Amino acid sequence: MKTPTIKDIAELAGVSKGTVDRVIHERGKVSTKALEKVNKVLKELNYKPNLLARSLKKTKDYHICVVIPDFHEDYFWFPCNEGINEAINEFTNFGVVIEPFFFNPTDTQSFIDVNNNVLDAAPDAVLLAPLFYKETVKIVRNYVSKKIIVSKFNNQLEIENTKNFVGQDLFKSGRIAASLLRMLITKPSTIAIIHIDEDYNNAIHMQEKEKGFRNYFKEFKNTDYNIETYYFKQSEIANKLETLFKESTNLVGIFVTTSKIHKVSEYIEEQKIKNIKIIGYDLLDENIYYLKKDIIQFLIHQNPRKQVYLGITYLVEYFLFEKPIPAKSLLPIDIITSENLDTYIGKQ
Repeated sequence: MKTPTIKDIAELAGVSKGTVDRVIHERGKVSTKALEKVNKVLKELNYKPNLLARSLKKTKDYHICVVIPDFHEDYFWFPCNEGINEAINEFTNFGVVIEPFFFNPTDTQSFIDVNNNVLDAAPDAVLLAPLFYKETVKIVRNYVSKKIIVSKFNNQLEIENTKNFVGQDLFKSGRIAASLLRMLITKPSTIAIIHIDEDYNNAIHMQEKEKGFRNYFKEFKNTDYNIETYYFKQSEIANKLETLFKESTNLVGIFVTTSKIHKVSEYIEEQKIKNIKIIGYDLLDENIYYLKKDIIQFLIHQNPRKQVYLGITYLVEYFLFEKPIPAKSLLPIDIITSENLDTYIGKQ
């Protein structure tokens, strides 16, 4: 289907070309009735008015690079790749080149090398998953020195000279996890916070989630919850958990700060451990399996696909229409149970 012209839209809506132009460019006065007619036609044509406006006066191409962890190394990032492809399909016809770059999420040098490759490509903007705090600070400075716009998603780092953050309030998500566990655990006991595979000192997302979790329980001064923090490598999980359950006889709750909650759930199922309440993150197939079996009680959905898509969209609209980029775009913190799971599957 060819791109409709202002004349086409005007004829379909039964209004003048000038009216369509004013609606598309959001300028001048338009009657309510005319506005409704034009918007109805635009909706039926499945066109966004701002994109249509841009197609009428394209002046240059823009290059946006997206730097994300390789989903072959950590499947949590697969929906991000889908979000990138969705943006490519939507914006390519408007002179926007969107190019993904993948790094190993467990390797800081890989992160540095990939960003250096992006720097050499000299794009107009970069959307970045800033997994490693110290390295990201230096990388952002390098981008800014070349006048490359930098936006972030997923990891809520306070770094100067970045345009936008899209993601969740990680501190608040930690508090929500704590409130859910407290509802499940009716008496004072031991709760384990488990971080898996990342360098905690350089992983702000883990730190913020733990801070929020502990902050929630601090508000209950007359309780005796014992909260312990553990750092596991995937290869050590079984041995570490065996030691943990031997030493913590009063352990009844576990909060896993990443999507690797299924690794803990697998051990609990194999060992037939009962009466442990577990909360973690993300709708990976393995996590869904244990949620359905009630080994995991709650999953917090971070919606990585939407994070990437929104981050790219803000940059596109900035370049094409000079639309201001919001400094922060916080997504809802969705709580998933086995009961509402079906409404989320397929919409990640």
